[in-house]
Amino acid sequence: MTPEGIRRLLEEVRDGSIPVEAAAERLARLPFEDRGDAVVDHHRAVRTGFPEVVLGEGKSAEQIARIAAEIARGGGDVLVTRVDPEKAAAARALFDELEHRPEARALVRLEGPPAPSGGPIAIVTAGTSDIPVAEEAALVAEIAGVEVARIDDVGVAGVHRLLHRLDEIRRAVAIVVAAGMEGALPSVVGGLVAAPVIAVPTSVGYGASFGGVTALLGMLSSCAAGVTVVNIDNGFGAGYAAALVARAVRGGGGR
Repeated sequence: MTPEGIRRLLEEVRDGSIPVEAAAERLARLPFEDRGDAVVDHHRAVRTGFPEVVLGEGKSAEQIARIAAEIARGGGDVLVTRVDPEKAAAARALFDELEHRPEARALVRLEGPPAPSGGPIAIVTAGTSDIPVAEEAALVAEIAGVEVARIDDVGVAGVHRLLHRLDEIRRAVAIVVAAGMEGALPSVVGGLVAAPVIAVPTSVGYGASFGGVTALLGMLSSCAAGVTVVNIDNGFGAGYAAALVARAVRGGGGR
């Protein structure tokens, strides 16, 4: 249940449109519900402002559908990450309220349009192969109500492409940069902007890239101030962090 959902419930009790007993039963499901192989955290949005997110990788379609339906029953938005097309189709066959976002490898179900909560943030990719990770970050931020600008394929192999979009990037209150190979792009961006840069190493590259480890180590070793790093392919973590920055700026807690 979201904070808005709790307020609506209390208003319905006050107005007499829902009995106290029914409201108490709904509140009794907070803060979590044990479904055996999953314990669904209905209270996450109340504590943090964002609902619990389901990692689809390693879960069956049946588990995903069951957990998603339970989150939806509690009145929360649903986001399932790292879902391949076959598993997405199977989960949607079991719970048809889910929407597949193939570009982000995700399933979503939203209670309604997200309330605007700040921005813009920029999601920047070094190459087209980094887009799936970047789209996961963008989706998370958009569900949080943050305005997102997408800037793709501006890696250091052709740095003039980055400079061409620099004015747009500089308007952002936070910048997510996704890059594989040697992971140099966040350092370049970090030396050109005043906003915090959240670097996402991706598992893109040939053998010596070691599935993103080379990019991760390069980003951790960045000499550019203001660059922080999330785990390999962790678009979710980057988008969430950027959304928190955008909300803080909107609320007066940022730059």
